[in-house]
Parts: sequence; C-alpha cells; structure tokens
Amino acid sequence: MTEIRFAQHAPIRAFDVFGTALAVGGVPIGRLAERVGRTPFYAYDRAAIAARVRSLREALPCGLHLHYAIKANPMPALVQHLAALTDGLDVASAQEMAVALDAGVDPARISFAGPGKTHAEIRRAVAAGITMTAESVAQLDAAVEAGNALGVPPRVALRVNPAFELKASGMKMGGGPKPFGIDEAKLPEVLDAMRARGLALVGLHIFGGSQNLRADAIVDAQSKTYELGRRLLAHWGEPVQWLNLGGGFGVPYFPGEQPLDLAPIGENLQTLCSRAAGEIGAPLVIELGRYFVAEAGVYVCRVLERKESCGQVFLVTDGGLHHHLSASGNFGQVLRKNYPVAVANRIGAPLDEVQSVVGPLCTPLDLLADRMPLAHAEPGDLIAVFQSGAYGLTASPTAFLGHPAPAEVLV
Repeated sequence: MTEIRFAQHAPIRAFDVFGTALAVGGVPIGRLAERVGRTPFYAYDRAAIAARVRSLREALPCGLHLHYAIKANPMPALVQHLAALTDGLDVASAQEMAVALDAGVDPARISFAGPGKTHAEIRRAVAAGITMTAESVAQLDAAVEAGNALGVPPRVALRVNPAFELKASGMKMGGGPKPFGIDEAKLPEVLDAMRARGLALVGLHIFGGSQNLRADAIVDAQSKTYELGRRLLAHWGEPVQWLNLGGGFGVPYFPGEQPLDLAPIGENLQTLCSRAAGEIGAPLVIELGRYFVAEAGVYVCRVLERKESCGQVFLVTDGGLHHHLSASGNFGQVLRKNYPVAVANRIGAPLDEVQSVVGPLCTPLDLLADRMPLAHAEPGDLIAVFQSGAYGLTASPTAFLGHPAPAEVLV
C-alpha cells in the first residue's frame, strides 16, 4: 500500500496509488467511477478490511473473540465479507438481523442489541435463534413471552449500564443516566429473577463508549468492565458463553489525531483473557464497528464547477451532506473539523491551493472540506473523502432535497 500524505491529517495507508490516481481494491479511481457508472459513490476495499482484521488478530490475544457491529456499515456484501473473518455479528434492528442471517451466519453467533425493540422484532429474534440482548426488564419479559408462544427457549443476554464511563470517548454509551442497558446496581436483582424463572443467560454485554484514540483510557475501561462482569457472573453462578467488553477503538478523522496504539491494549487483554479462563470459564468478546471498516472506505464525488467568491475557491461537487453527514460535521461534532480529503486523480500533486469542497444542496451546511490545502482541481476531477467506510451512507439524510442516492461498491 502507498502512503497518502495530507497537509494536516495523519497519512492514509489503506490504498494503492497508480501514477497519480488513487486505487481502491487495485482499481484506479477513474476506471472505478466508470465501472460504477456514476458519481457519487462509496467504495470499500476488501483487502484493506481483511488486513485490518488480520492486524487485530496479531495484536490481540488468540482466545479473544472479535464481533462486528453491523450498524457501522450494513452493506450486505461487506457484512458477508466480515462474517467470514470475525467470530460474531451484532445487530441493532430487524433489517440488520435479516442482513446477518442472509450472510449465512449461525444465528447463535448473532446478538441483537438496542434500547427500543418492538415485540415483533424480539419475536423474530427468538424465532431465528439469535441472542436477544435485553436492555430492560420489559425486553427480558418480551423474550420470555415470545419463547413460550413459539415453544423455543429464548437465547438471552443482558446489557449492563456501568456506573463508570469510557474516558475520552467520542460518544459515551454507559455511565450515569443512559437509555442503554440495565443499571449496574439493578443487575443482581434481575439475575436472581432470571434464575427463579429457570432462564439461561448467554452472557453480559457492557459497552461504555466509542471512538477513543487513547489506549490508556481503553485499557482502564476494559479492566473495570471485566471486574464488573466477573462480579456479576459470580453472583449468577451458572455457566455463560461469553462476556462482551464492548469496543471503543477509534480511528483518526481530524487534524492532529494519530492512530490508536494497540500494543498496551493487547497486553492488558492477554491478562484479562487468562483470568477469564479460570474465573468465568468463558471467552471475552471485543465488539468493533468503525475500527474494522472506516479506514477501508472512501466517498467519491465529481467536481461540477470551480467557483471563486470574495477570494475563496469553492469546488462545487455532485455529492454532499445528504450522502455523508458525518464528513459535513453534522453528525455528533461540536466544532466542525475536516475529514482527510484529496483530489483522487491528482494524488502526489502539490497541496498548494486552499479550496473548499461543497455539495449541490441549498444550505450552507453542505460542506465536505472547509478551506483545506488541496491539489489544484477543475471540473471533472474526482474528490475522495477518506475514513468513510463507517457511519456514511446509512447515517445520512439521503432523501434531503430529492437528489439521487449514491452507489456502493465492495472492491
């Protein structure tokens, strides 16, 4: 792979460059655009995804299970690719459940999380033999009710809302008042009630937060999560199939950010896996979404017009926030920052012009790059937004203003 450098961002190493053209899956970007048949489009590199899973296997303990959180990118072909590389899939809707099952995955390797599950969705999960991760007593009751009606013992796990939170995470999903999971303090009572009803427990799911680039914070959270899980499972006193420590592994999106250092995380997980073998008798699970796929994806759009206004250059493209909300800065950012962006058919050219990349929408929010040093670009050139393999298309308002949806391709 070729190192692609930017003026302000960490280098990208997931793709090749042929001459001056970015290549995804070994296909130069101009040819890939012709193959897709139109712009804009998302392109995901199959080999880059496999390499990321392989690097994780090498850095983390061999007994650790890796699960893919489909919500990061539910493209069916990509899910099927990752299903063969990982140990399980996590879904958060009936649609994602269908994608996971269609990928040919053993239902026992699929878990269904989410704070708002309908009775119909829970019934579908129980009927399919998927593990239903209950985030409330009401969800647990609904799973039991569905199992009784279907004559199928429900596979039930419990999601725990821990009293602590993952420090330095982009999105906190545990610690304090949260819609996710059952409060740590209430778990012993819930476990006792499950035992009294003769229910089995598949495992515990404890997820503190996401998008963390600090290895020390992840190590601290995983250690606390393991201790919490160990105490709760000791209270349960029966065998379980796994303890899910969550994920939280981040990727560098913005200027000044650096890739996550896996070495200290791997060392700590080695200790925890060794302890788990003797203390809980079940494997540990790390559940990742963006870390598997974000850096393997690009969003590609075409320059329609080069426009100057009051001394500022705007590259008006056929893509924008309706396709890639997070790159526009409107998906969880407090202060907008640029994703790494390049003129995809001019890689290696001097980054000597400050230009803004905007979309076709009638809103000032439609901004993919704000006054960013880029290679000189003209109409017809292709713009690539990197780090776009996760929370891209399905996290965007594609119907806004009625423009066509982008294509997707796994190369």
